[in-house]
Amino acid sequence: MKNPILLIVLVLTIVSCKNEKSSLEEQKHNHNNGHEKVEEPKKKPLSPHTETMAMIGDAHIHIDYSSPGVRDRIIFGGLVGYDQVWQAGAHMATWLETNKDLVIDGKALPAGKYGFFTIPSKDDWTVMINKNWDQHGKDEYDEKDDVVRFKVKPITLEESVEHLEYKVNKIDDESGTISMAWEKVKIEFPFAIKN
Repeated sequence: MKNPILLIVLVLTIVSCKNEKSSLEEQKHNHNNGHEKVEEPKKKPLSPHTETMAMIGDAHIHIDYSSPGVRDRIIFGGLVGYDQVWQAGAHMATWLETNKDLVIDGKALPAGKYGFFTIPSKDDWTVMINKNWDQHGKDEYDEKDDVVRFKVKPITLEESVEHLEYKVNKIDDESGTISMAWEKVKIEFPFAIKN
């Protein structure tokens, strides 16, 4: 007779202790609610890293860049000075990679990875595709490393483009265009796949 009673007392004691423990944990949790560290959402980068690419026939064209915003600034002739080398993006130099030989402005661009630089001006822009693709900004830019260098006329846009944007556009299986637009300026030039 003693054993069943002892067993019942023991079970009731255990259940009572568990309830008390969970009640204490709940109080502790409620008490901490006012002091819990709330994680703030991560800020979006001002110049997010982005890329664009396209297949033109068998050629894979890839452009990698940081995309700064206008943010109510004067960009060309202001933030980006006229008649000065610009890495055509923010932070690291913009780069272009192709797995096939291309022809740009009548000049051969062998398959490979290249830095993409410009010299903006009011009337025309100089575009430089340079052997040194892995550099911060234009710190190590050297004209002697240009593989292709040519001029283009900038196009004035009706609508402002807030974030710098590159596009690789397919014309057909053997040709396409590369464009860059930011603020109210766009440049665009054609290329062909070298046979």
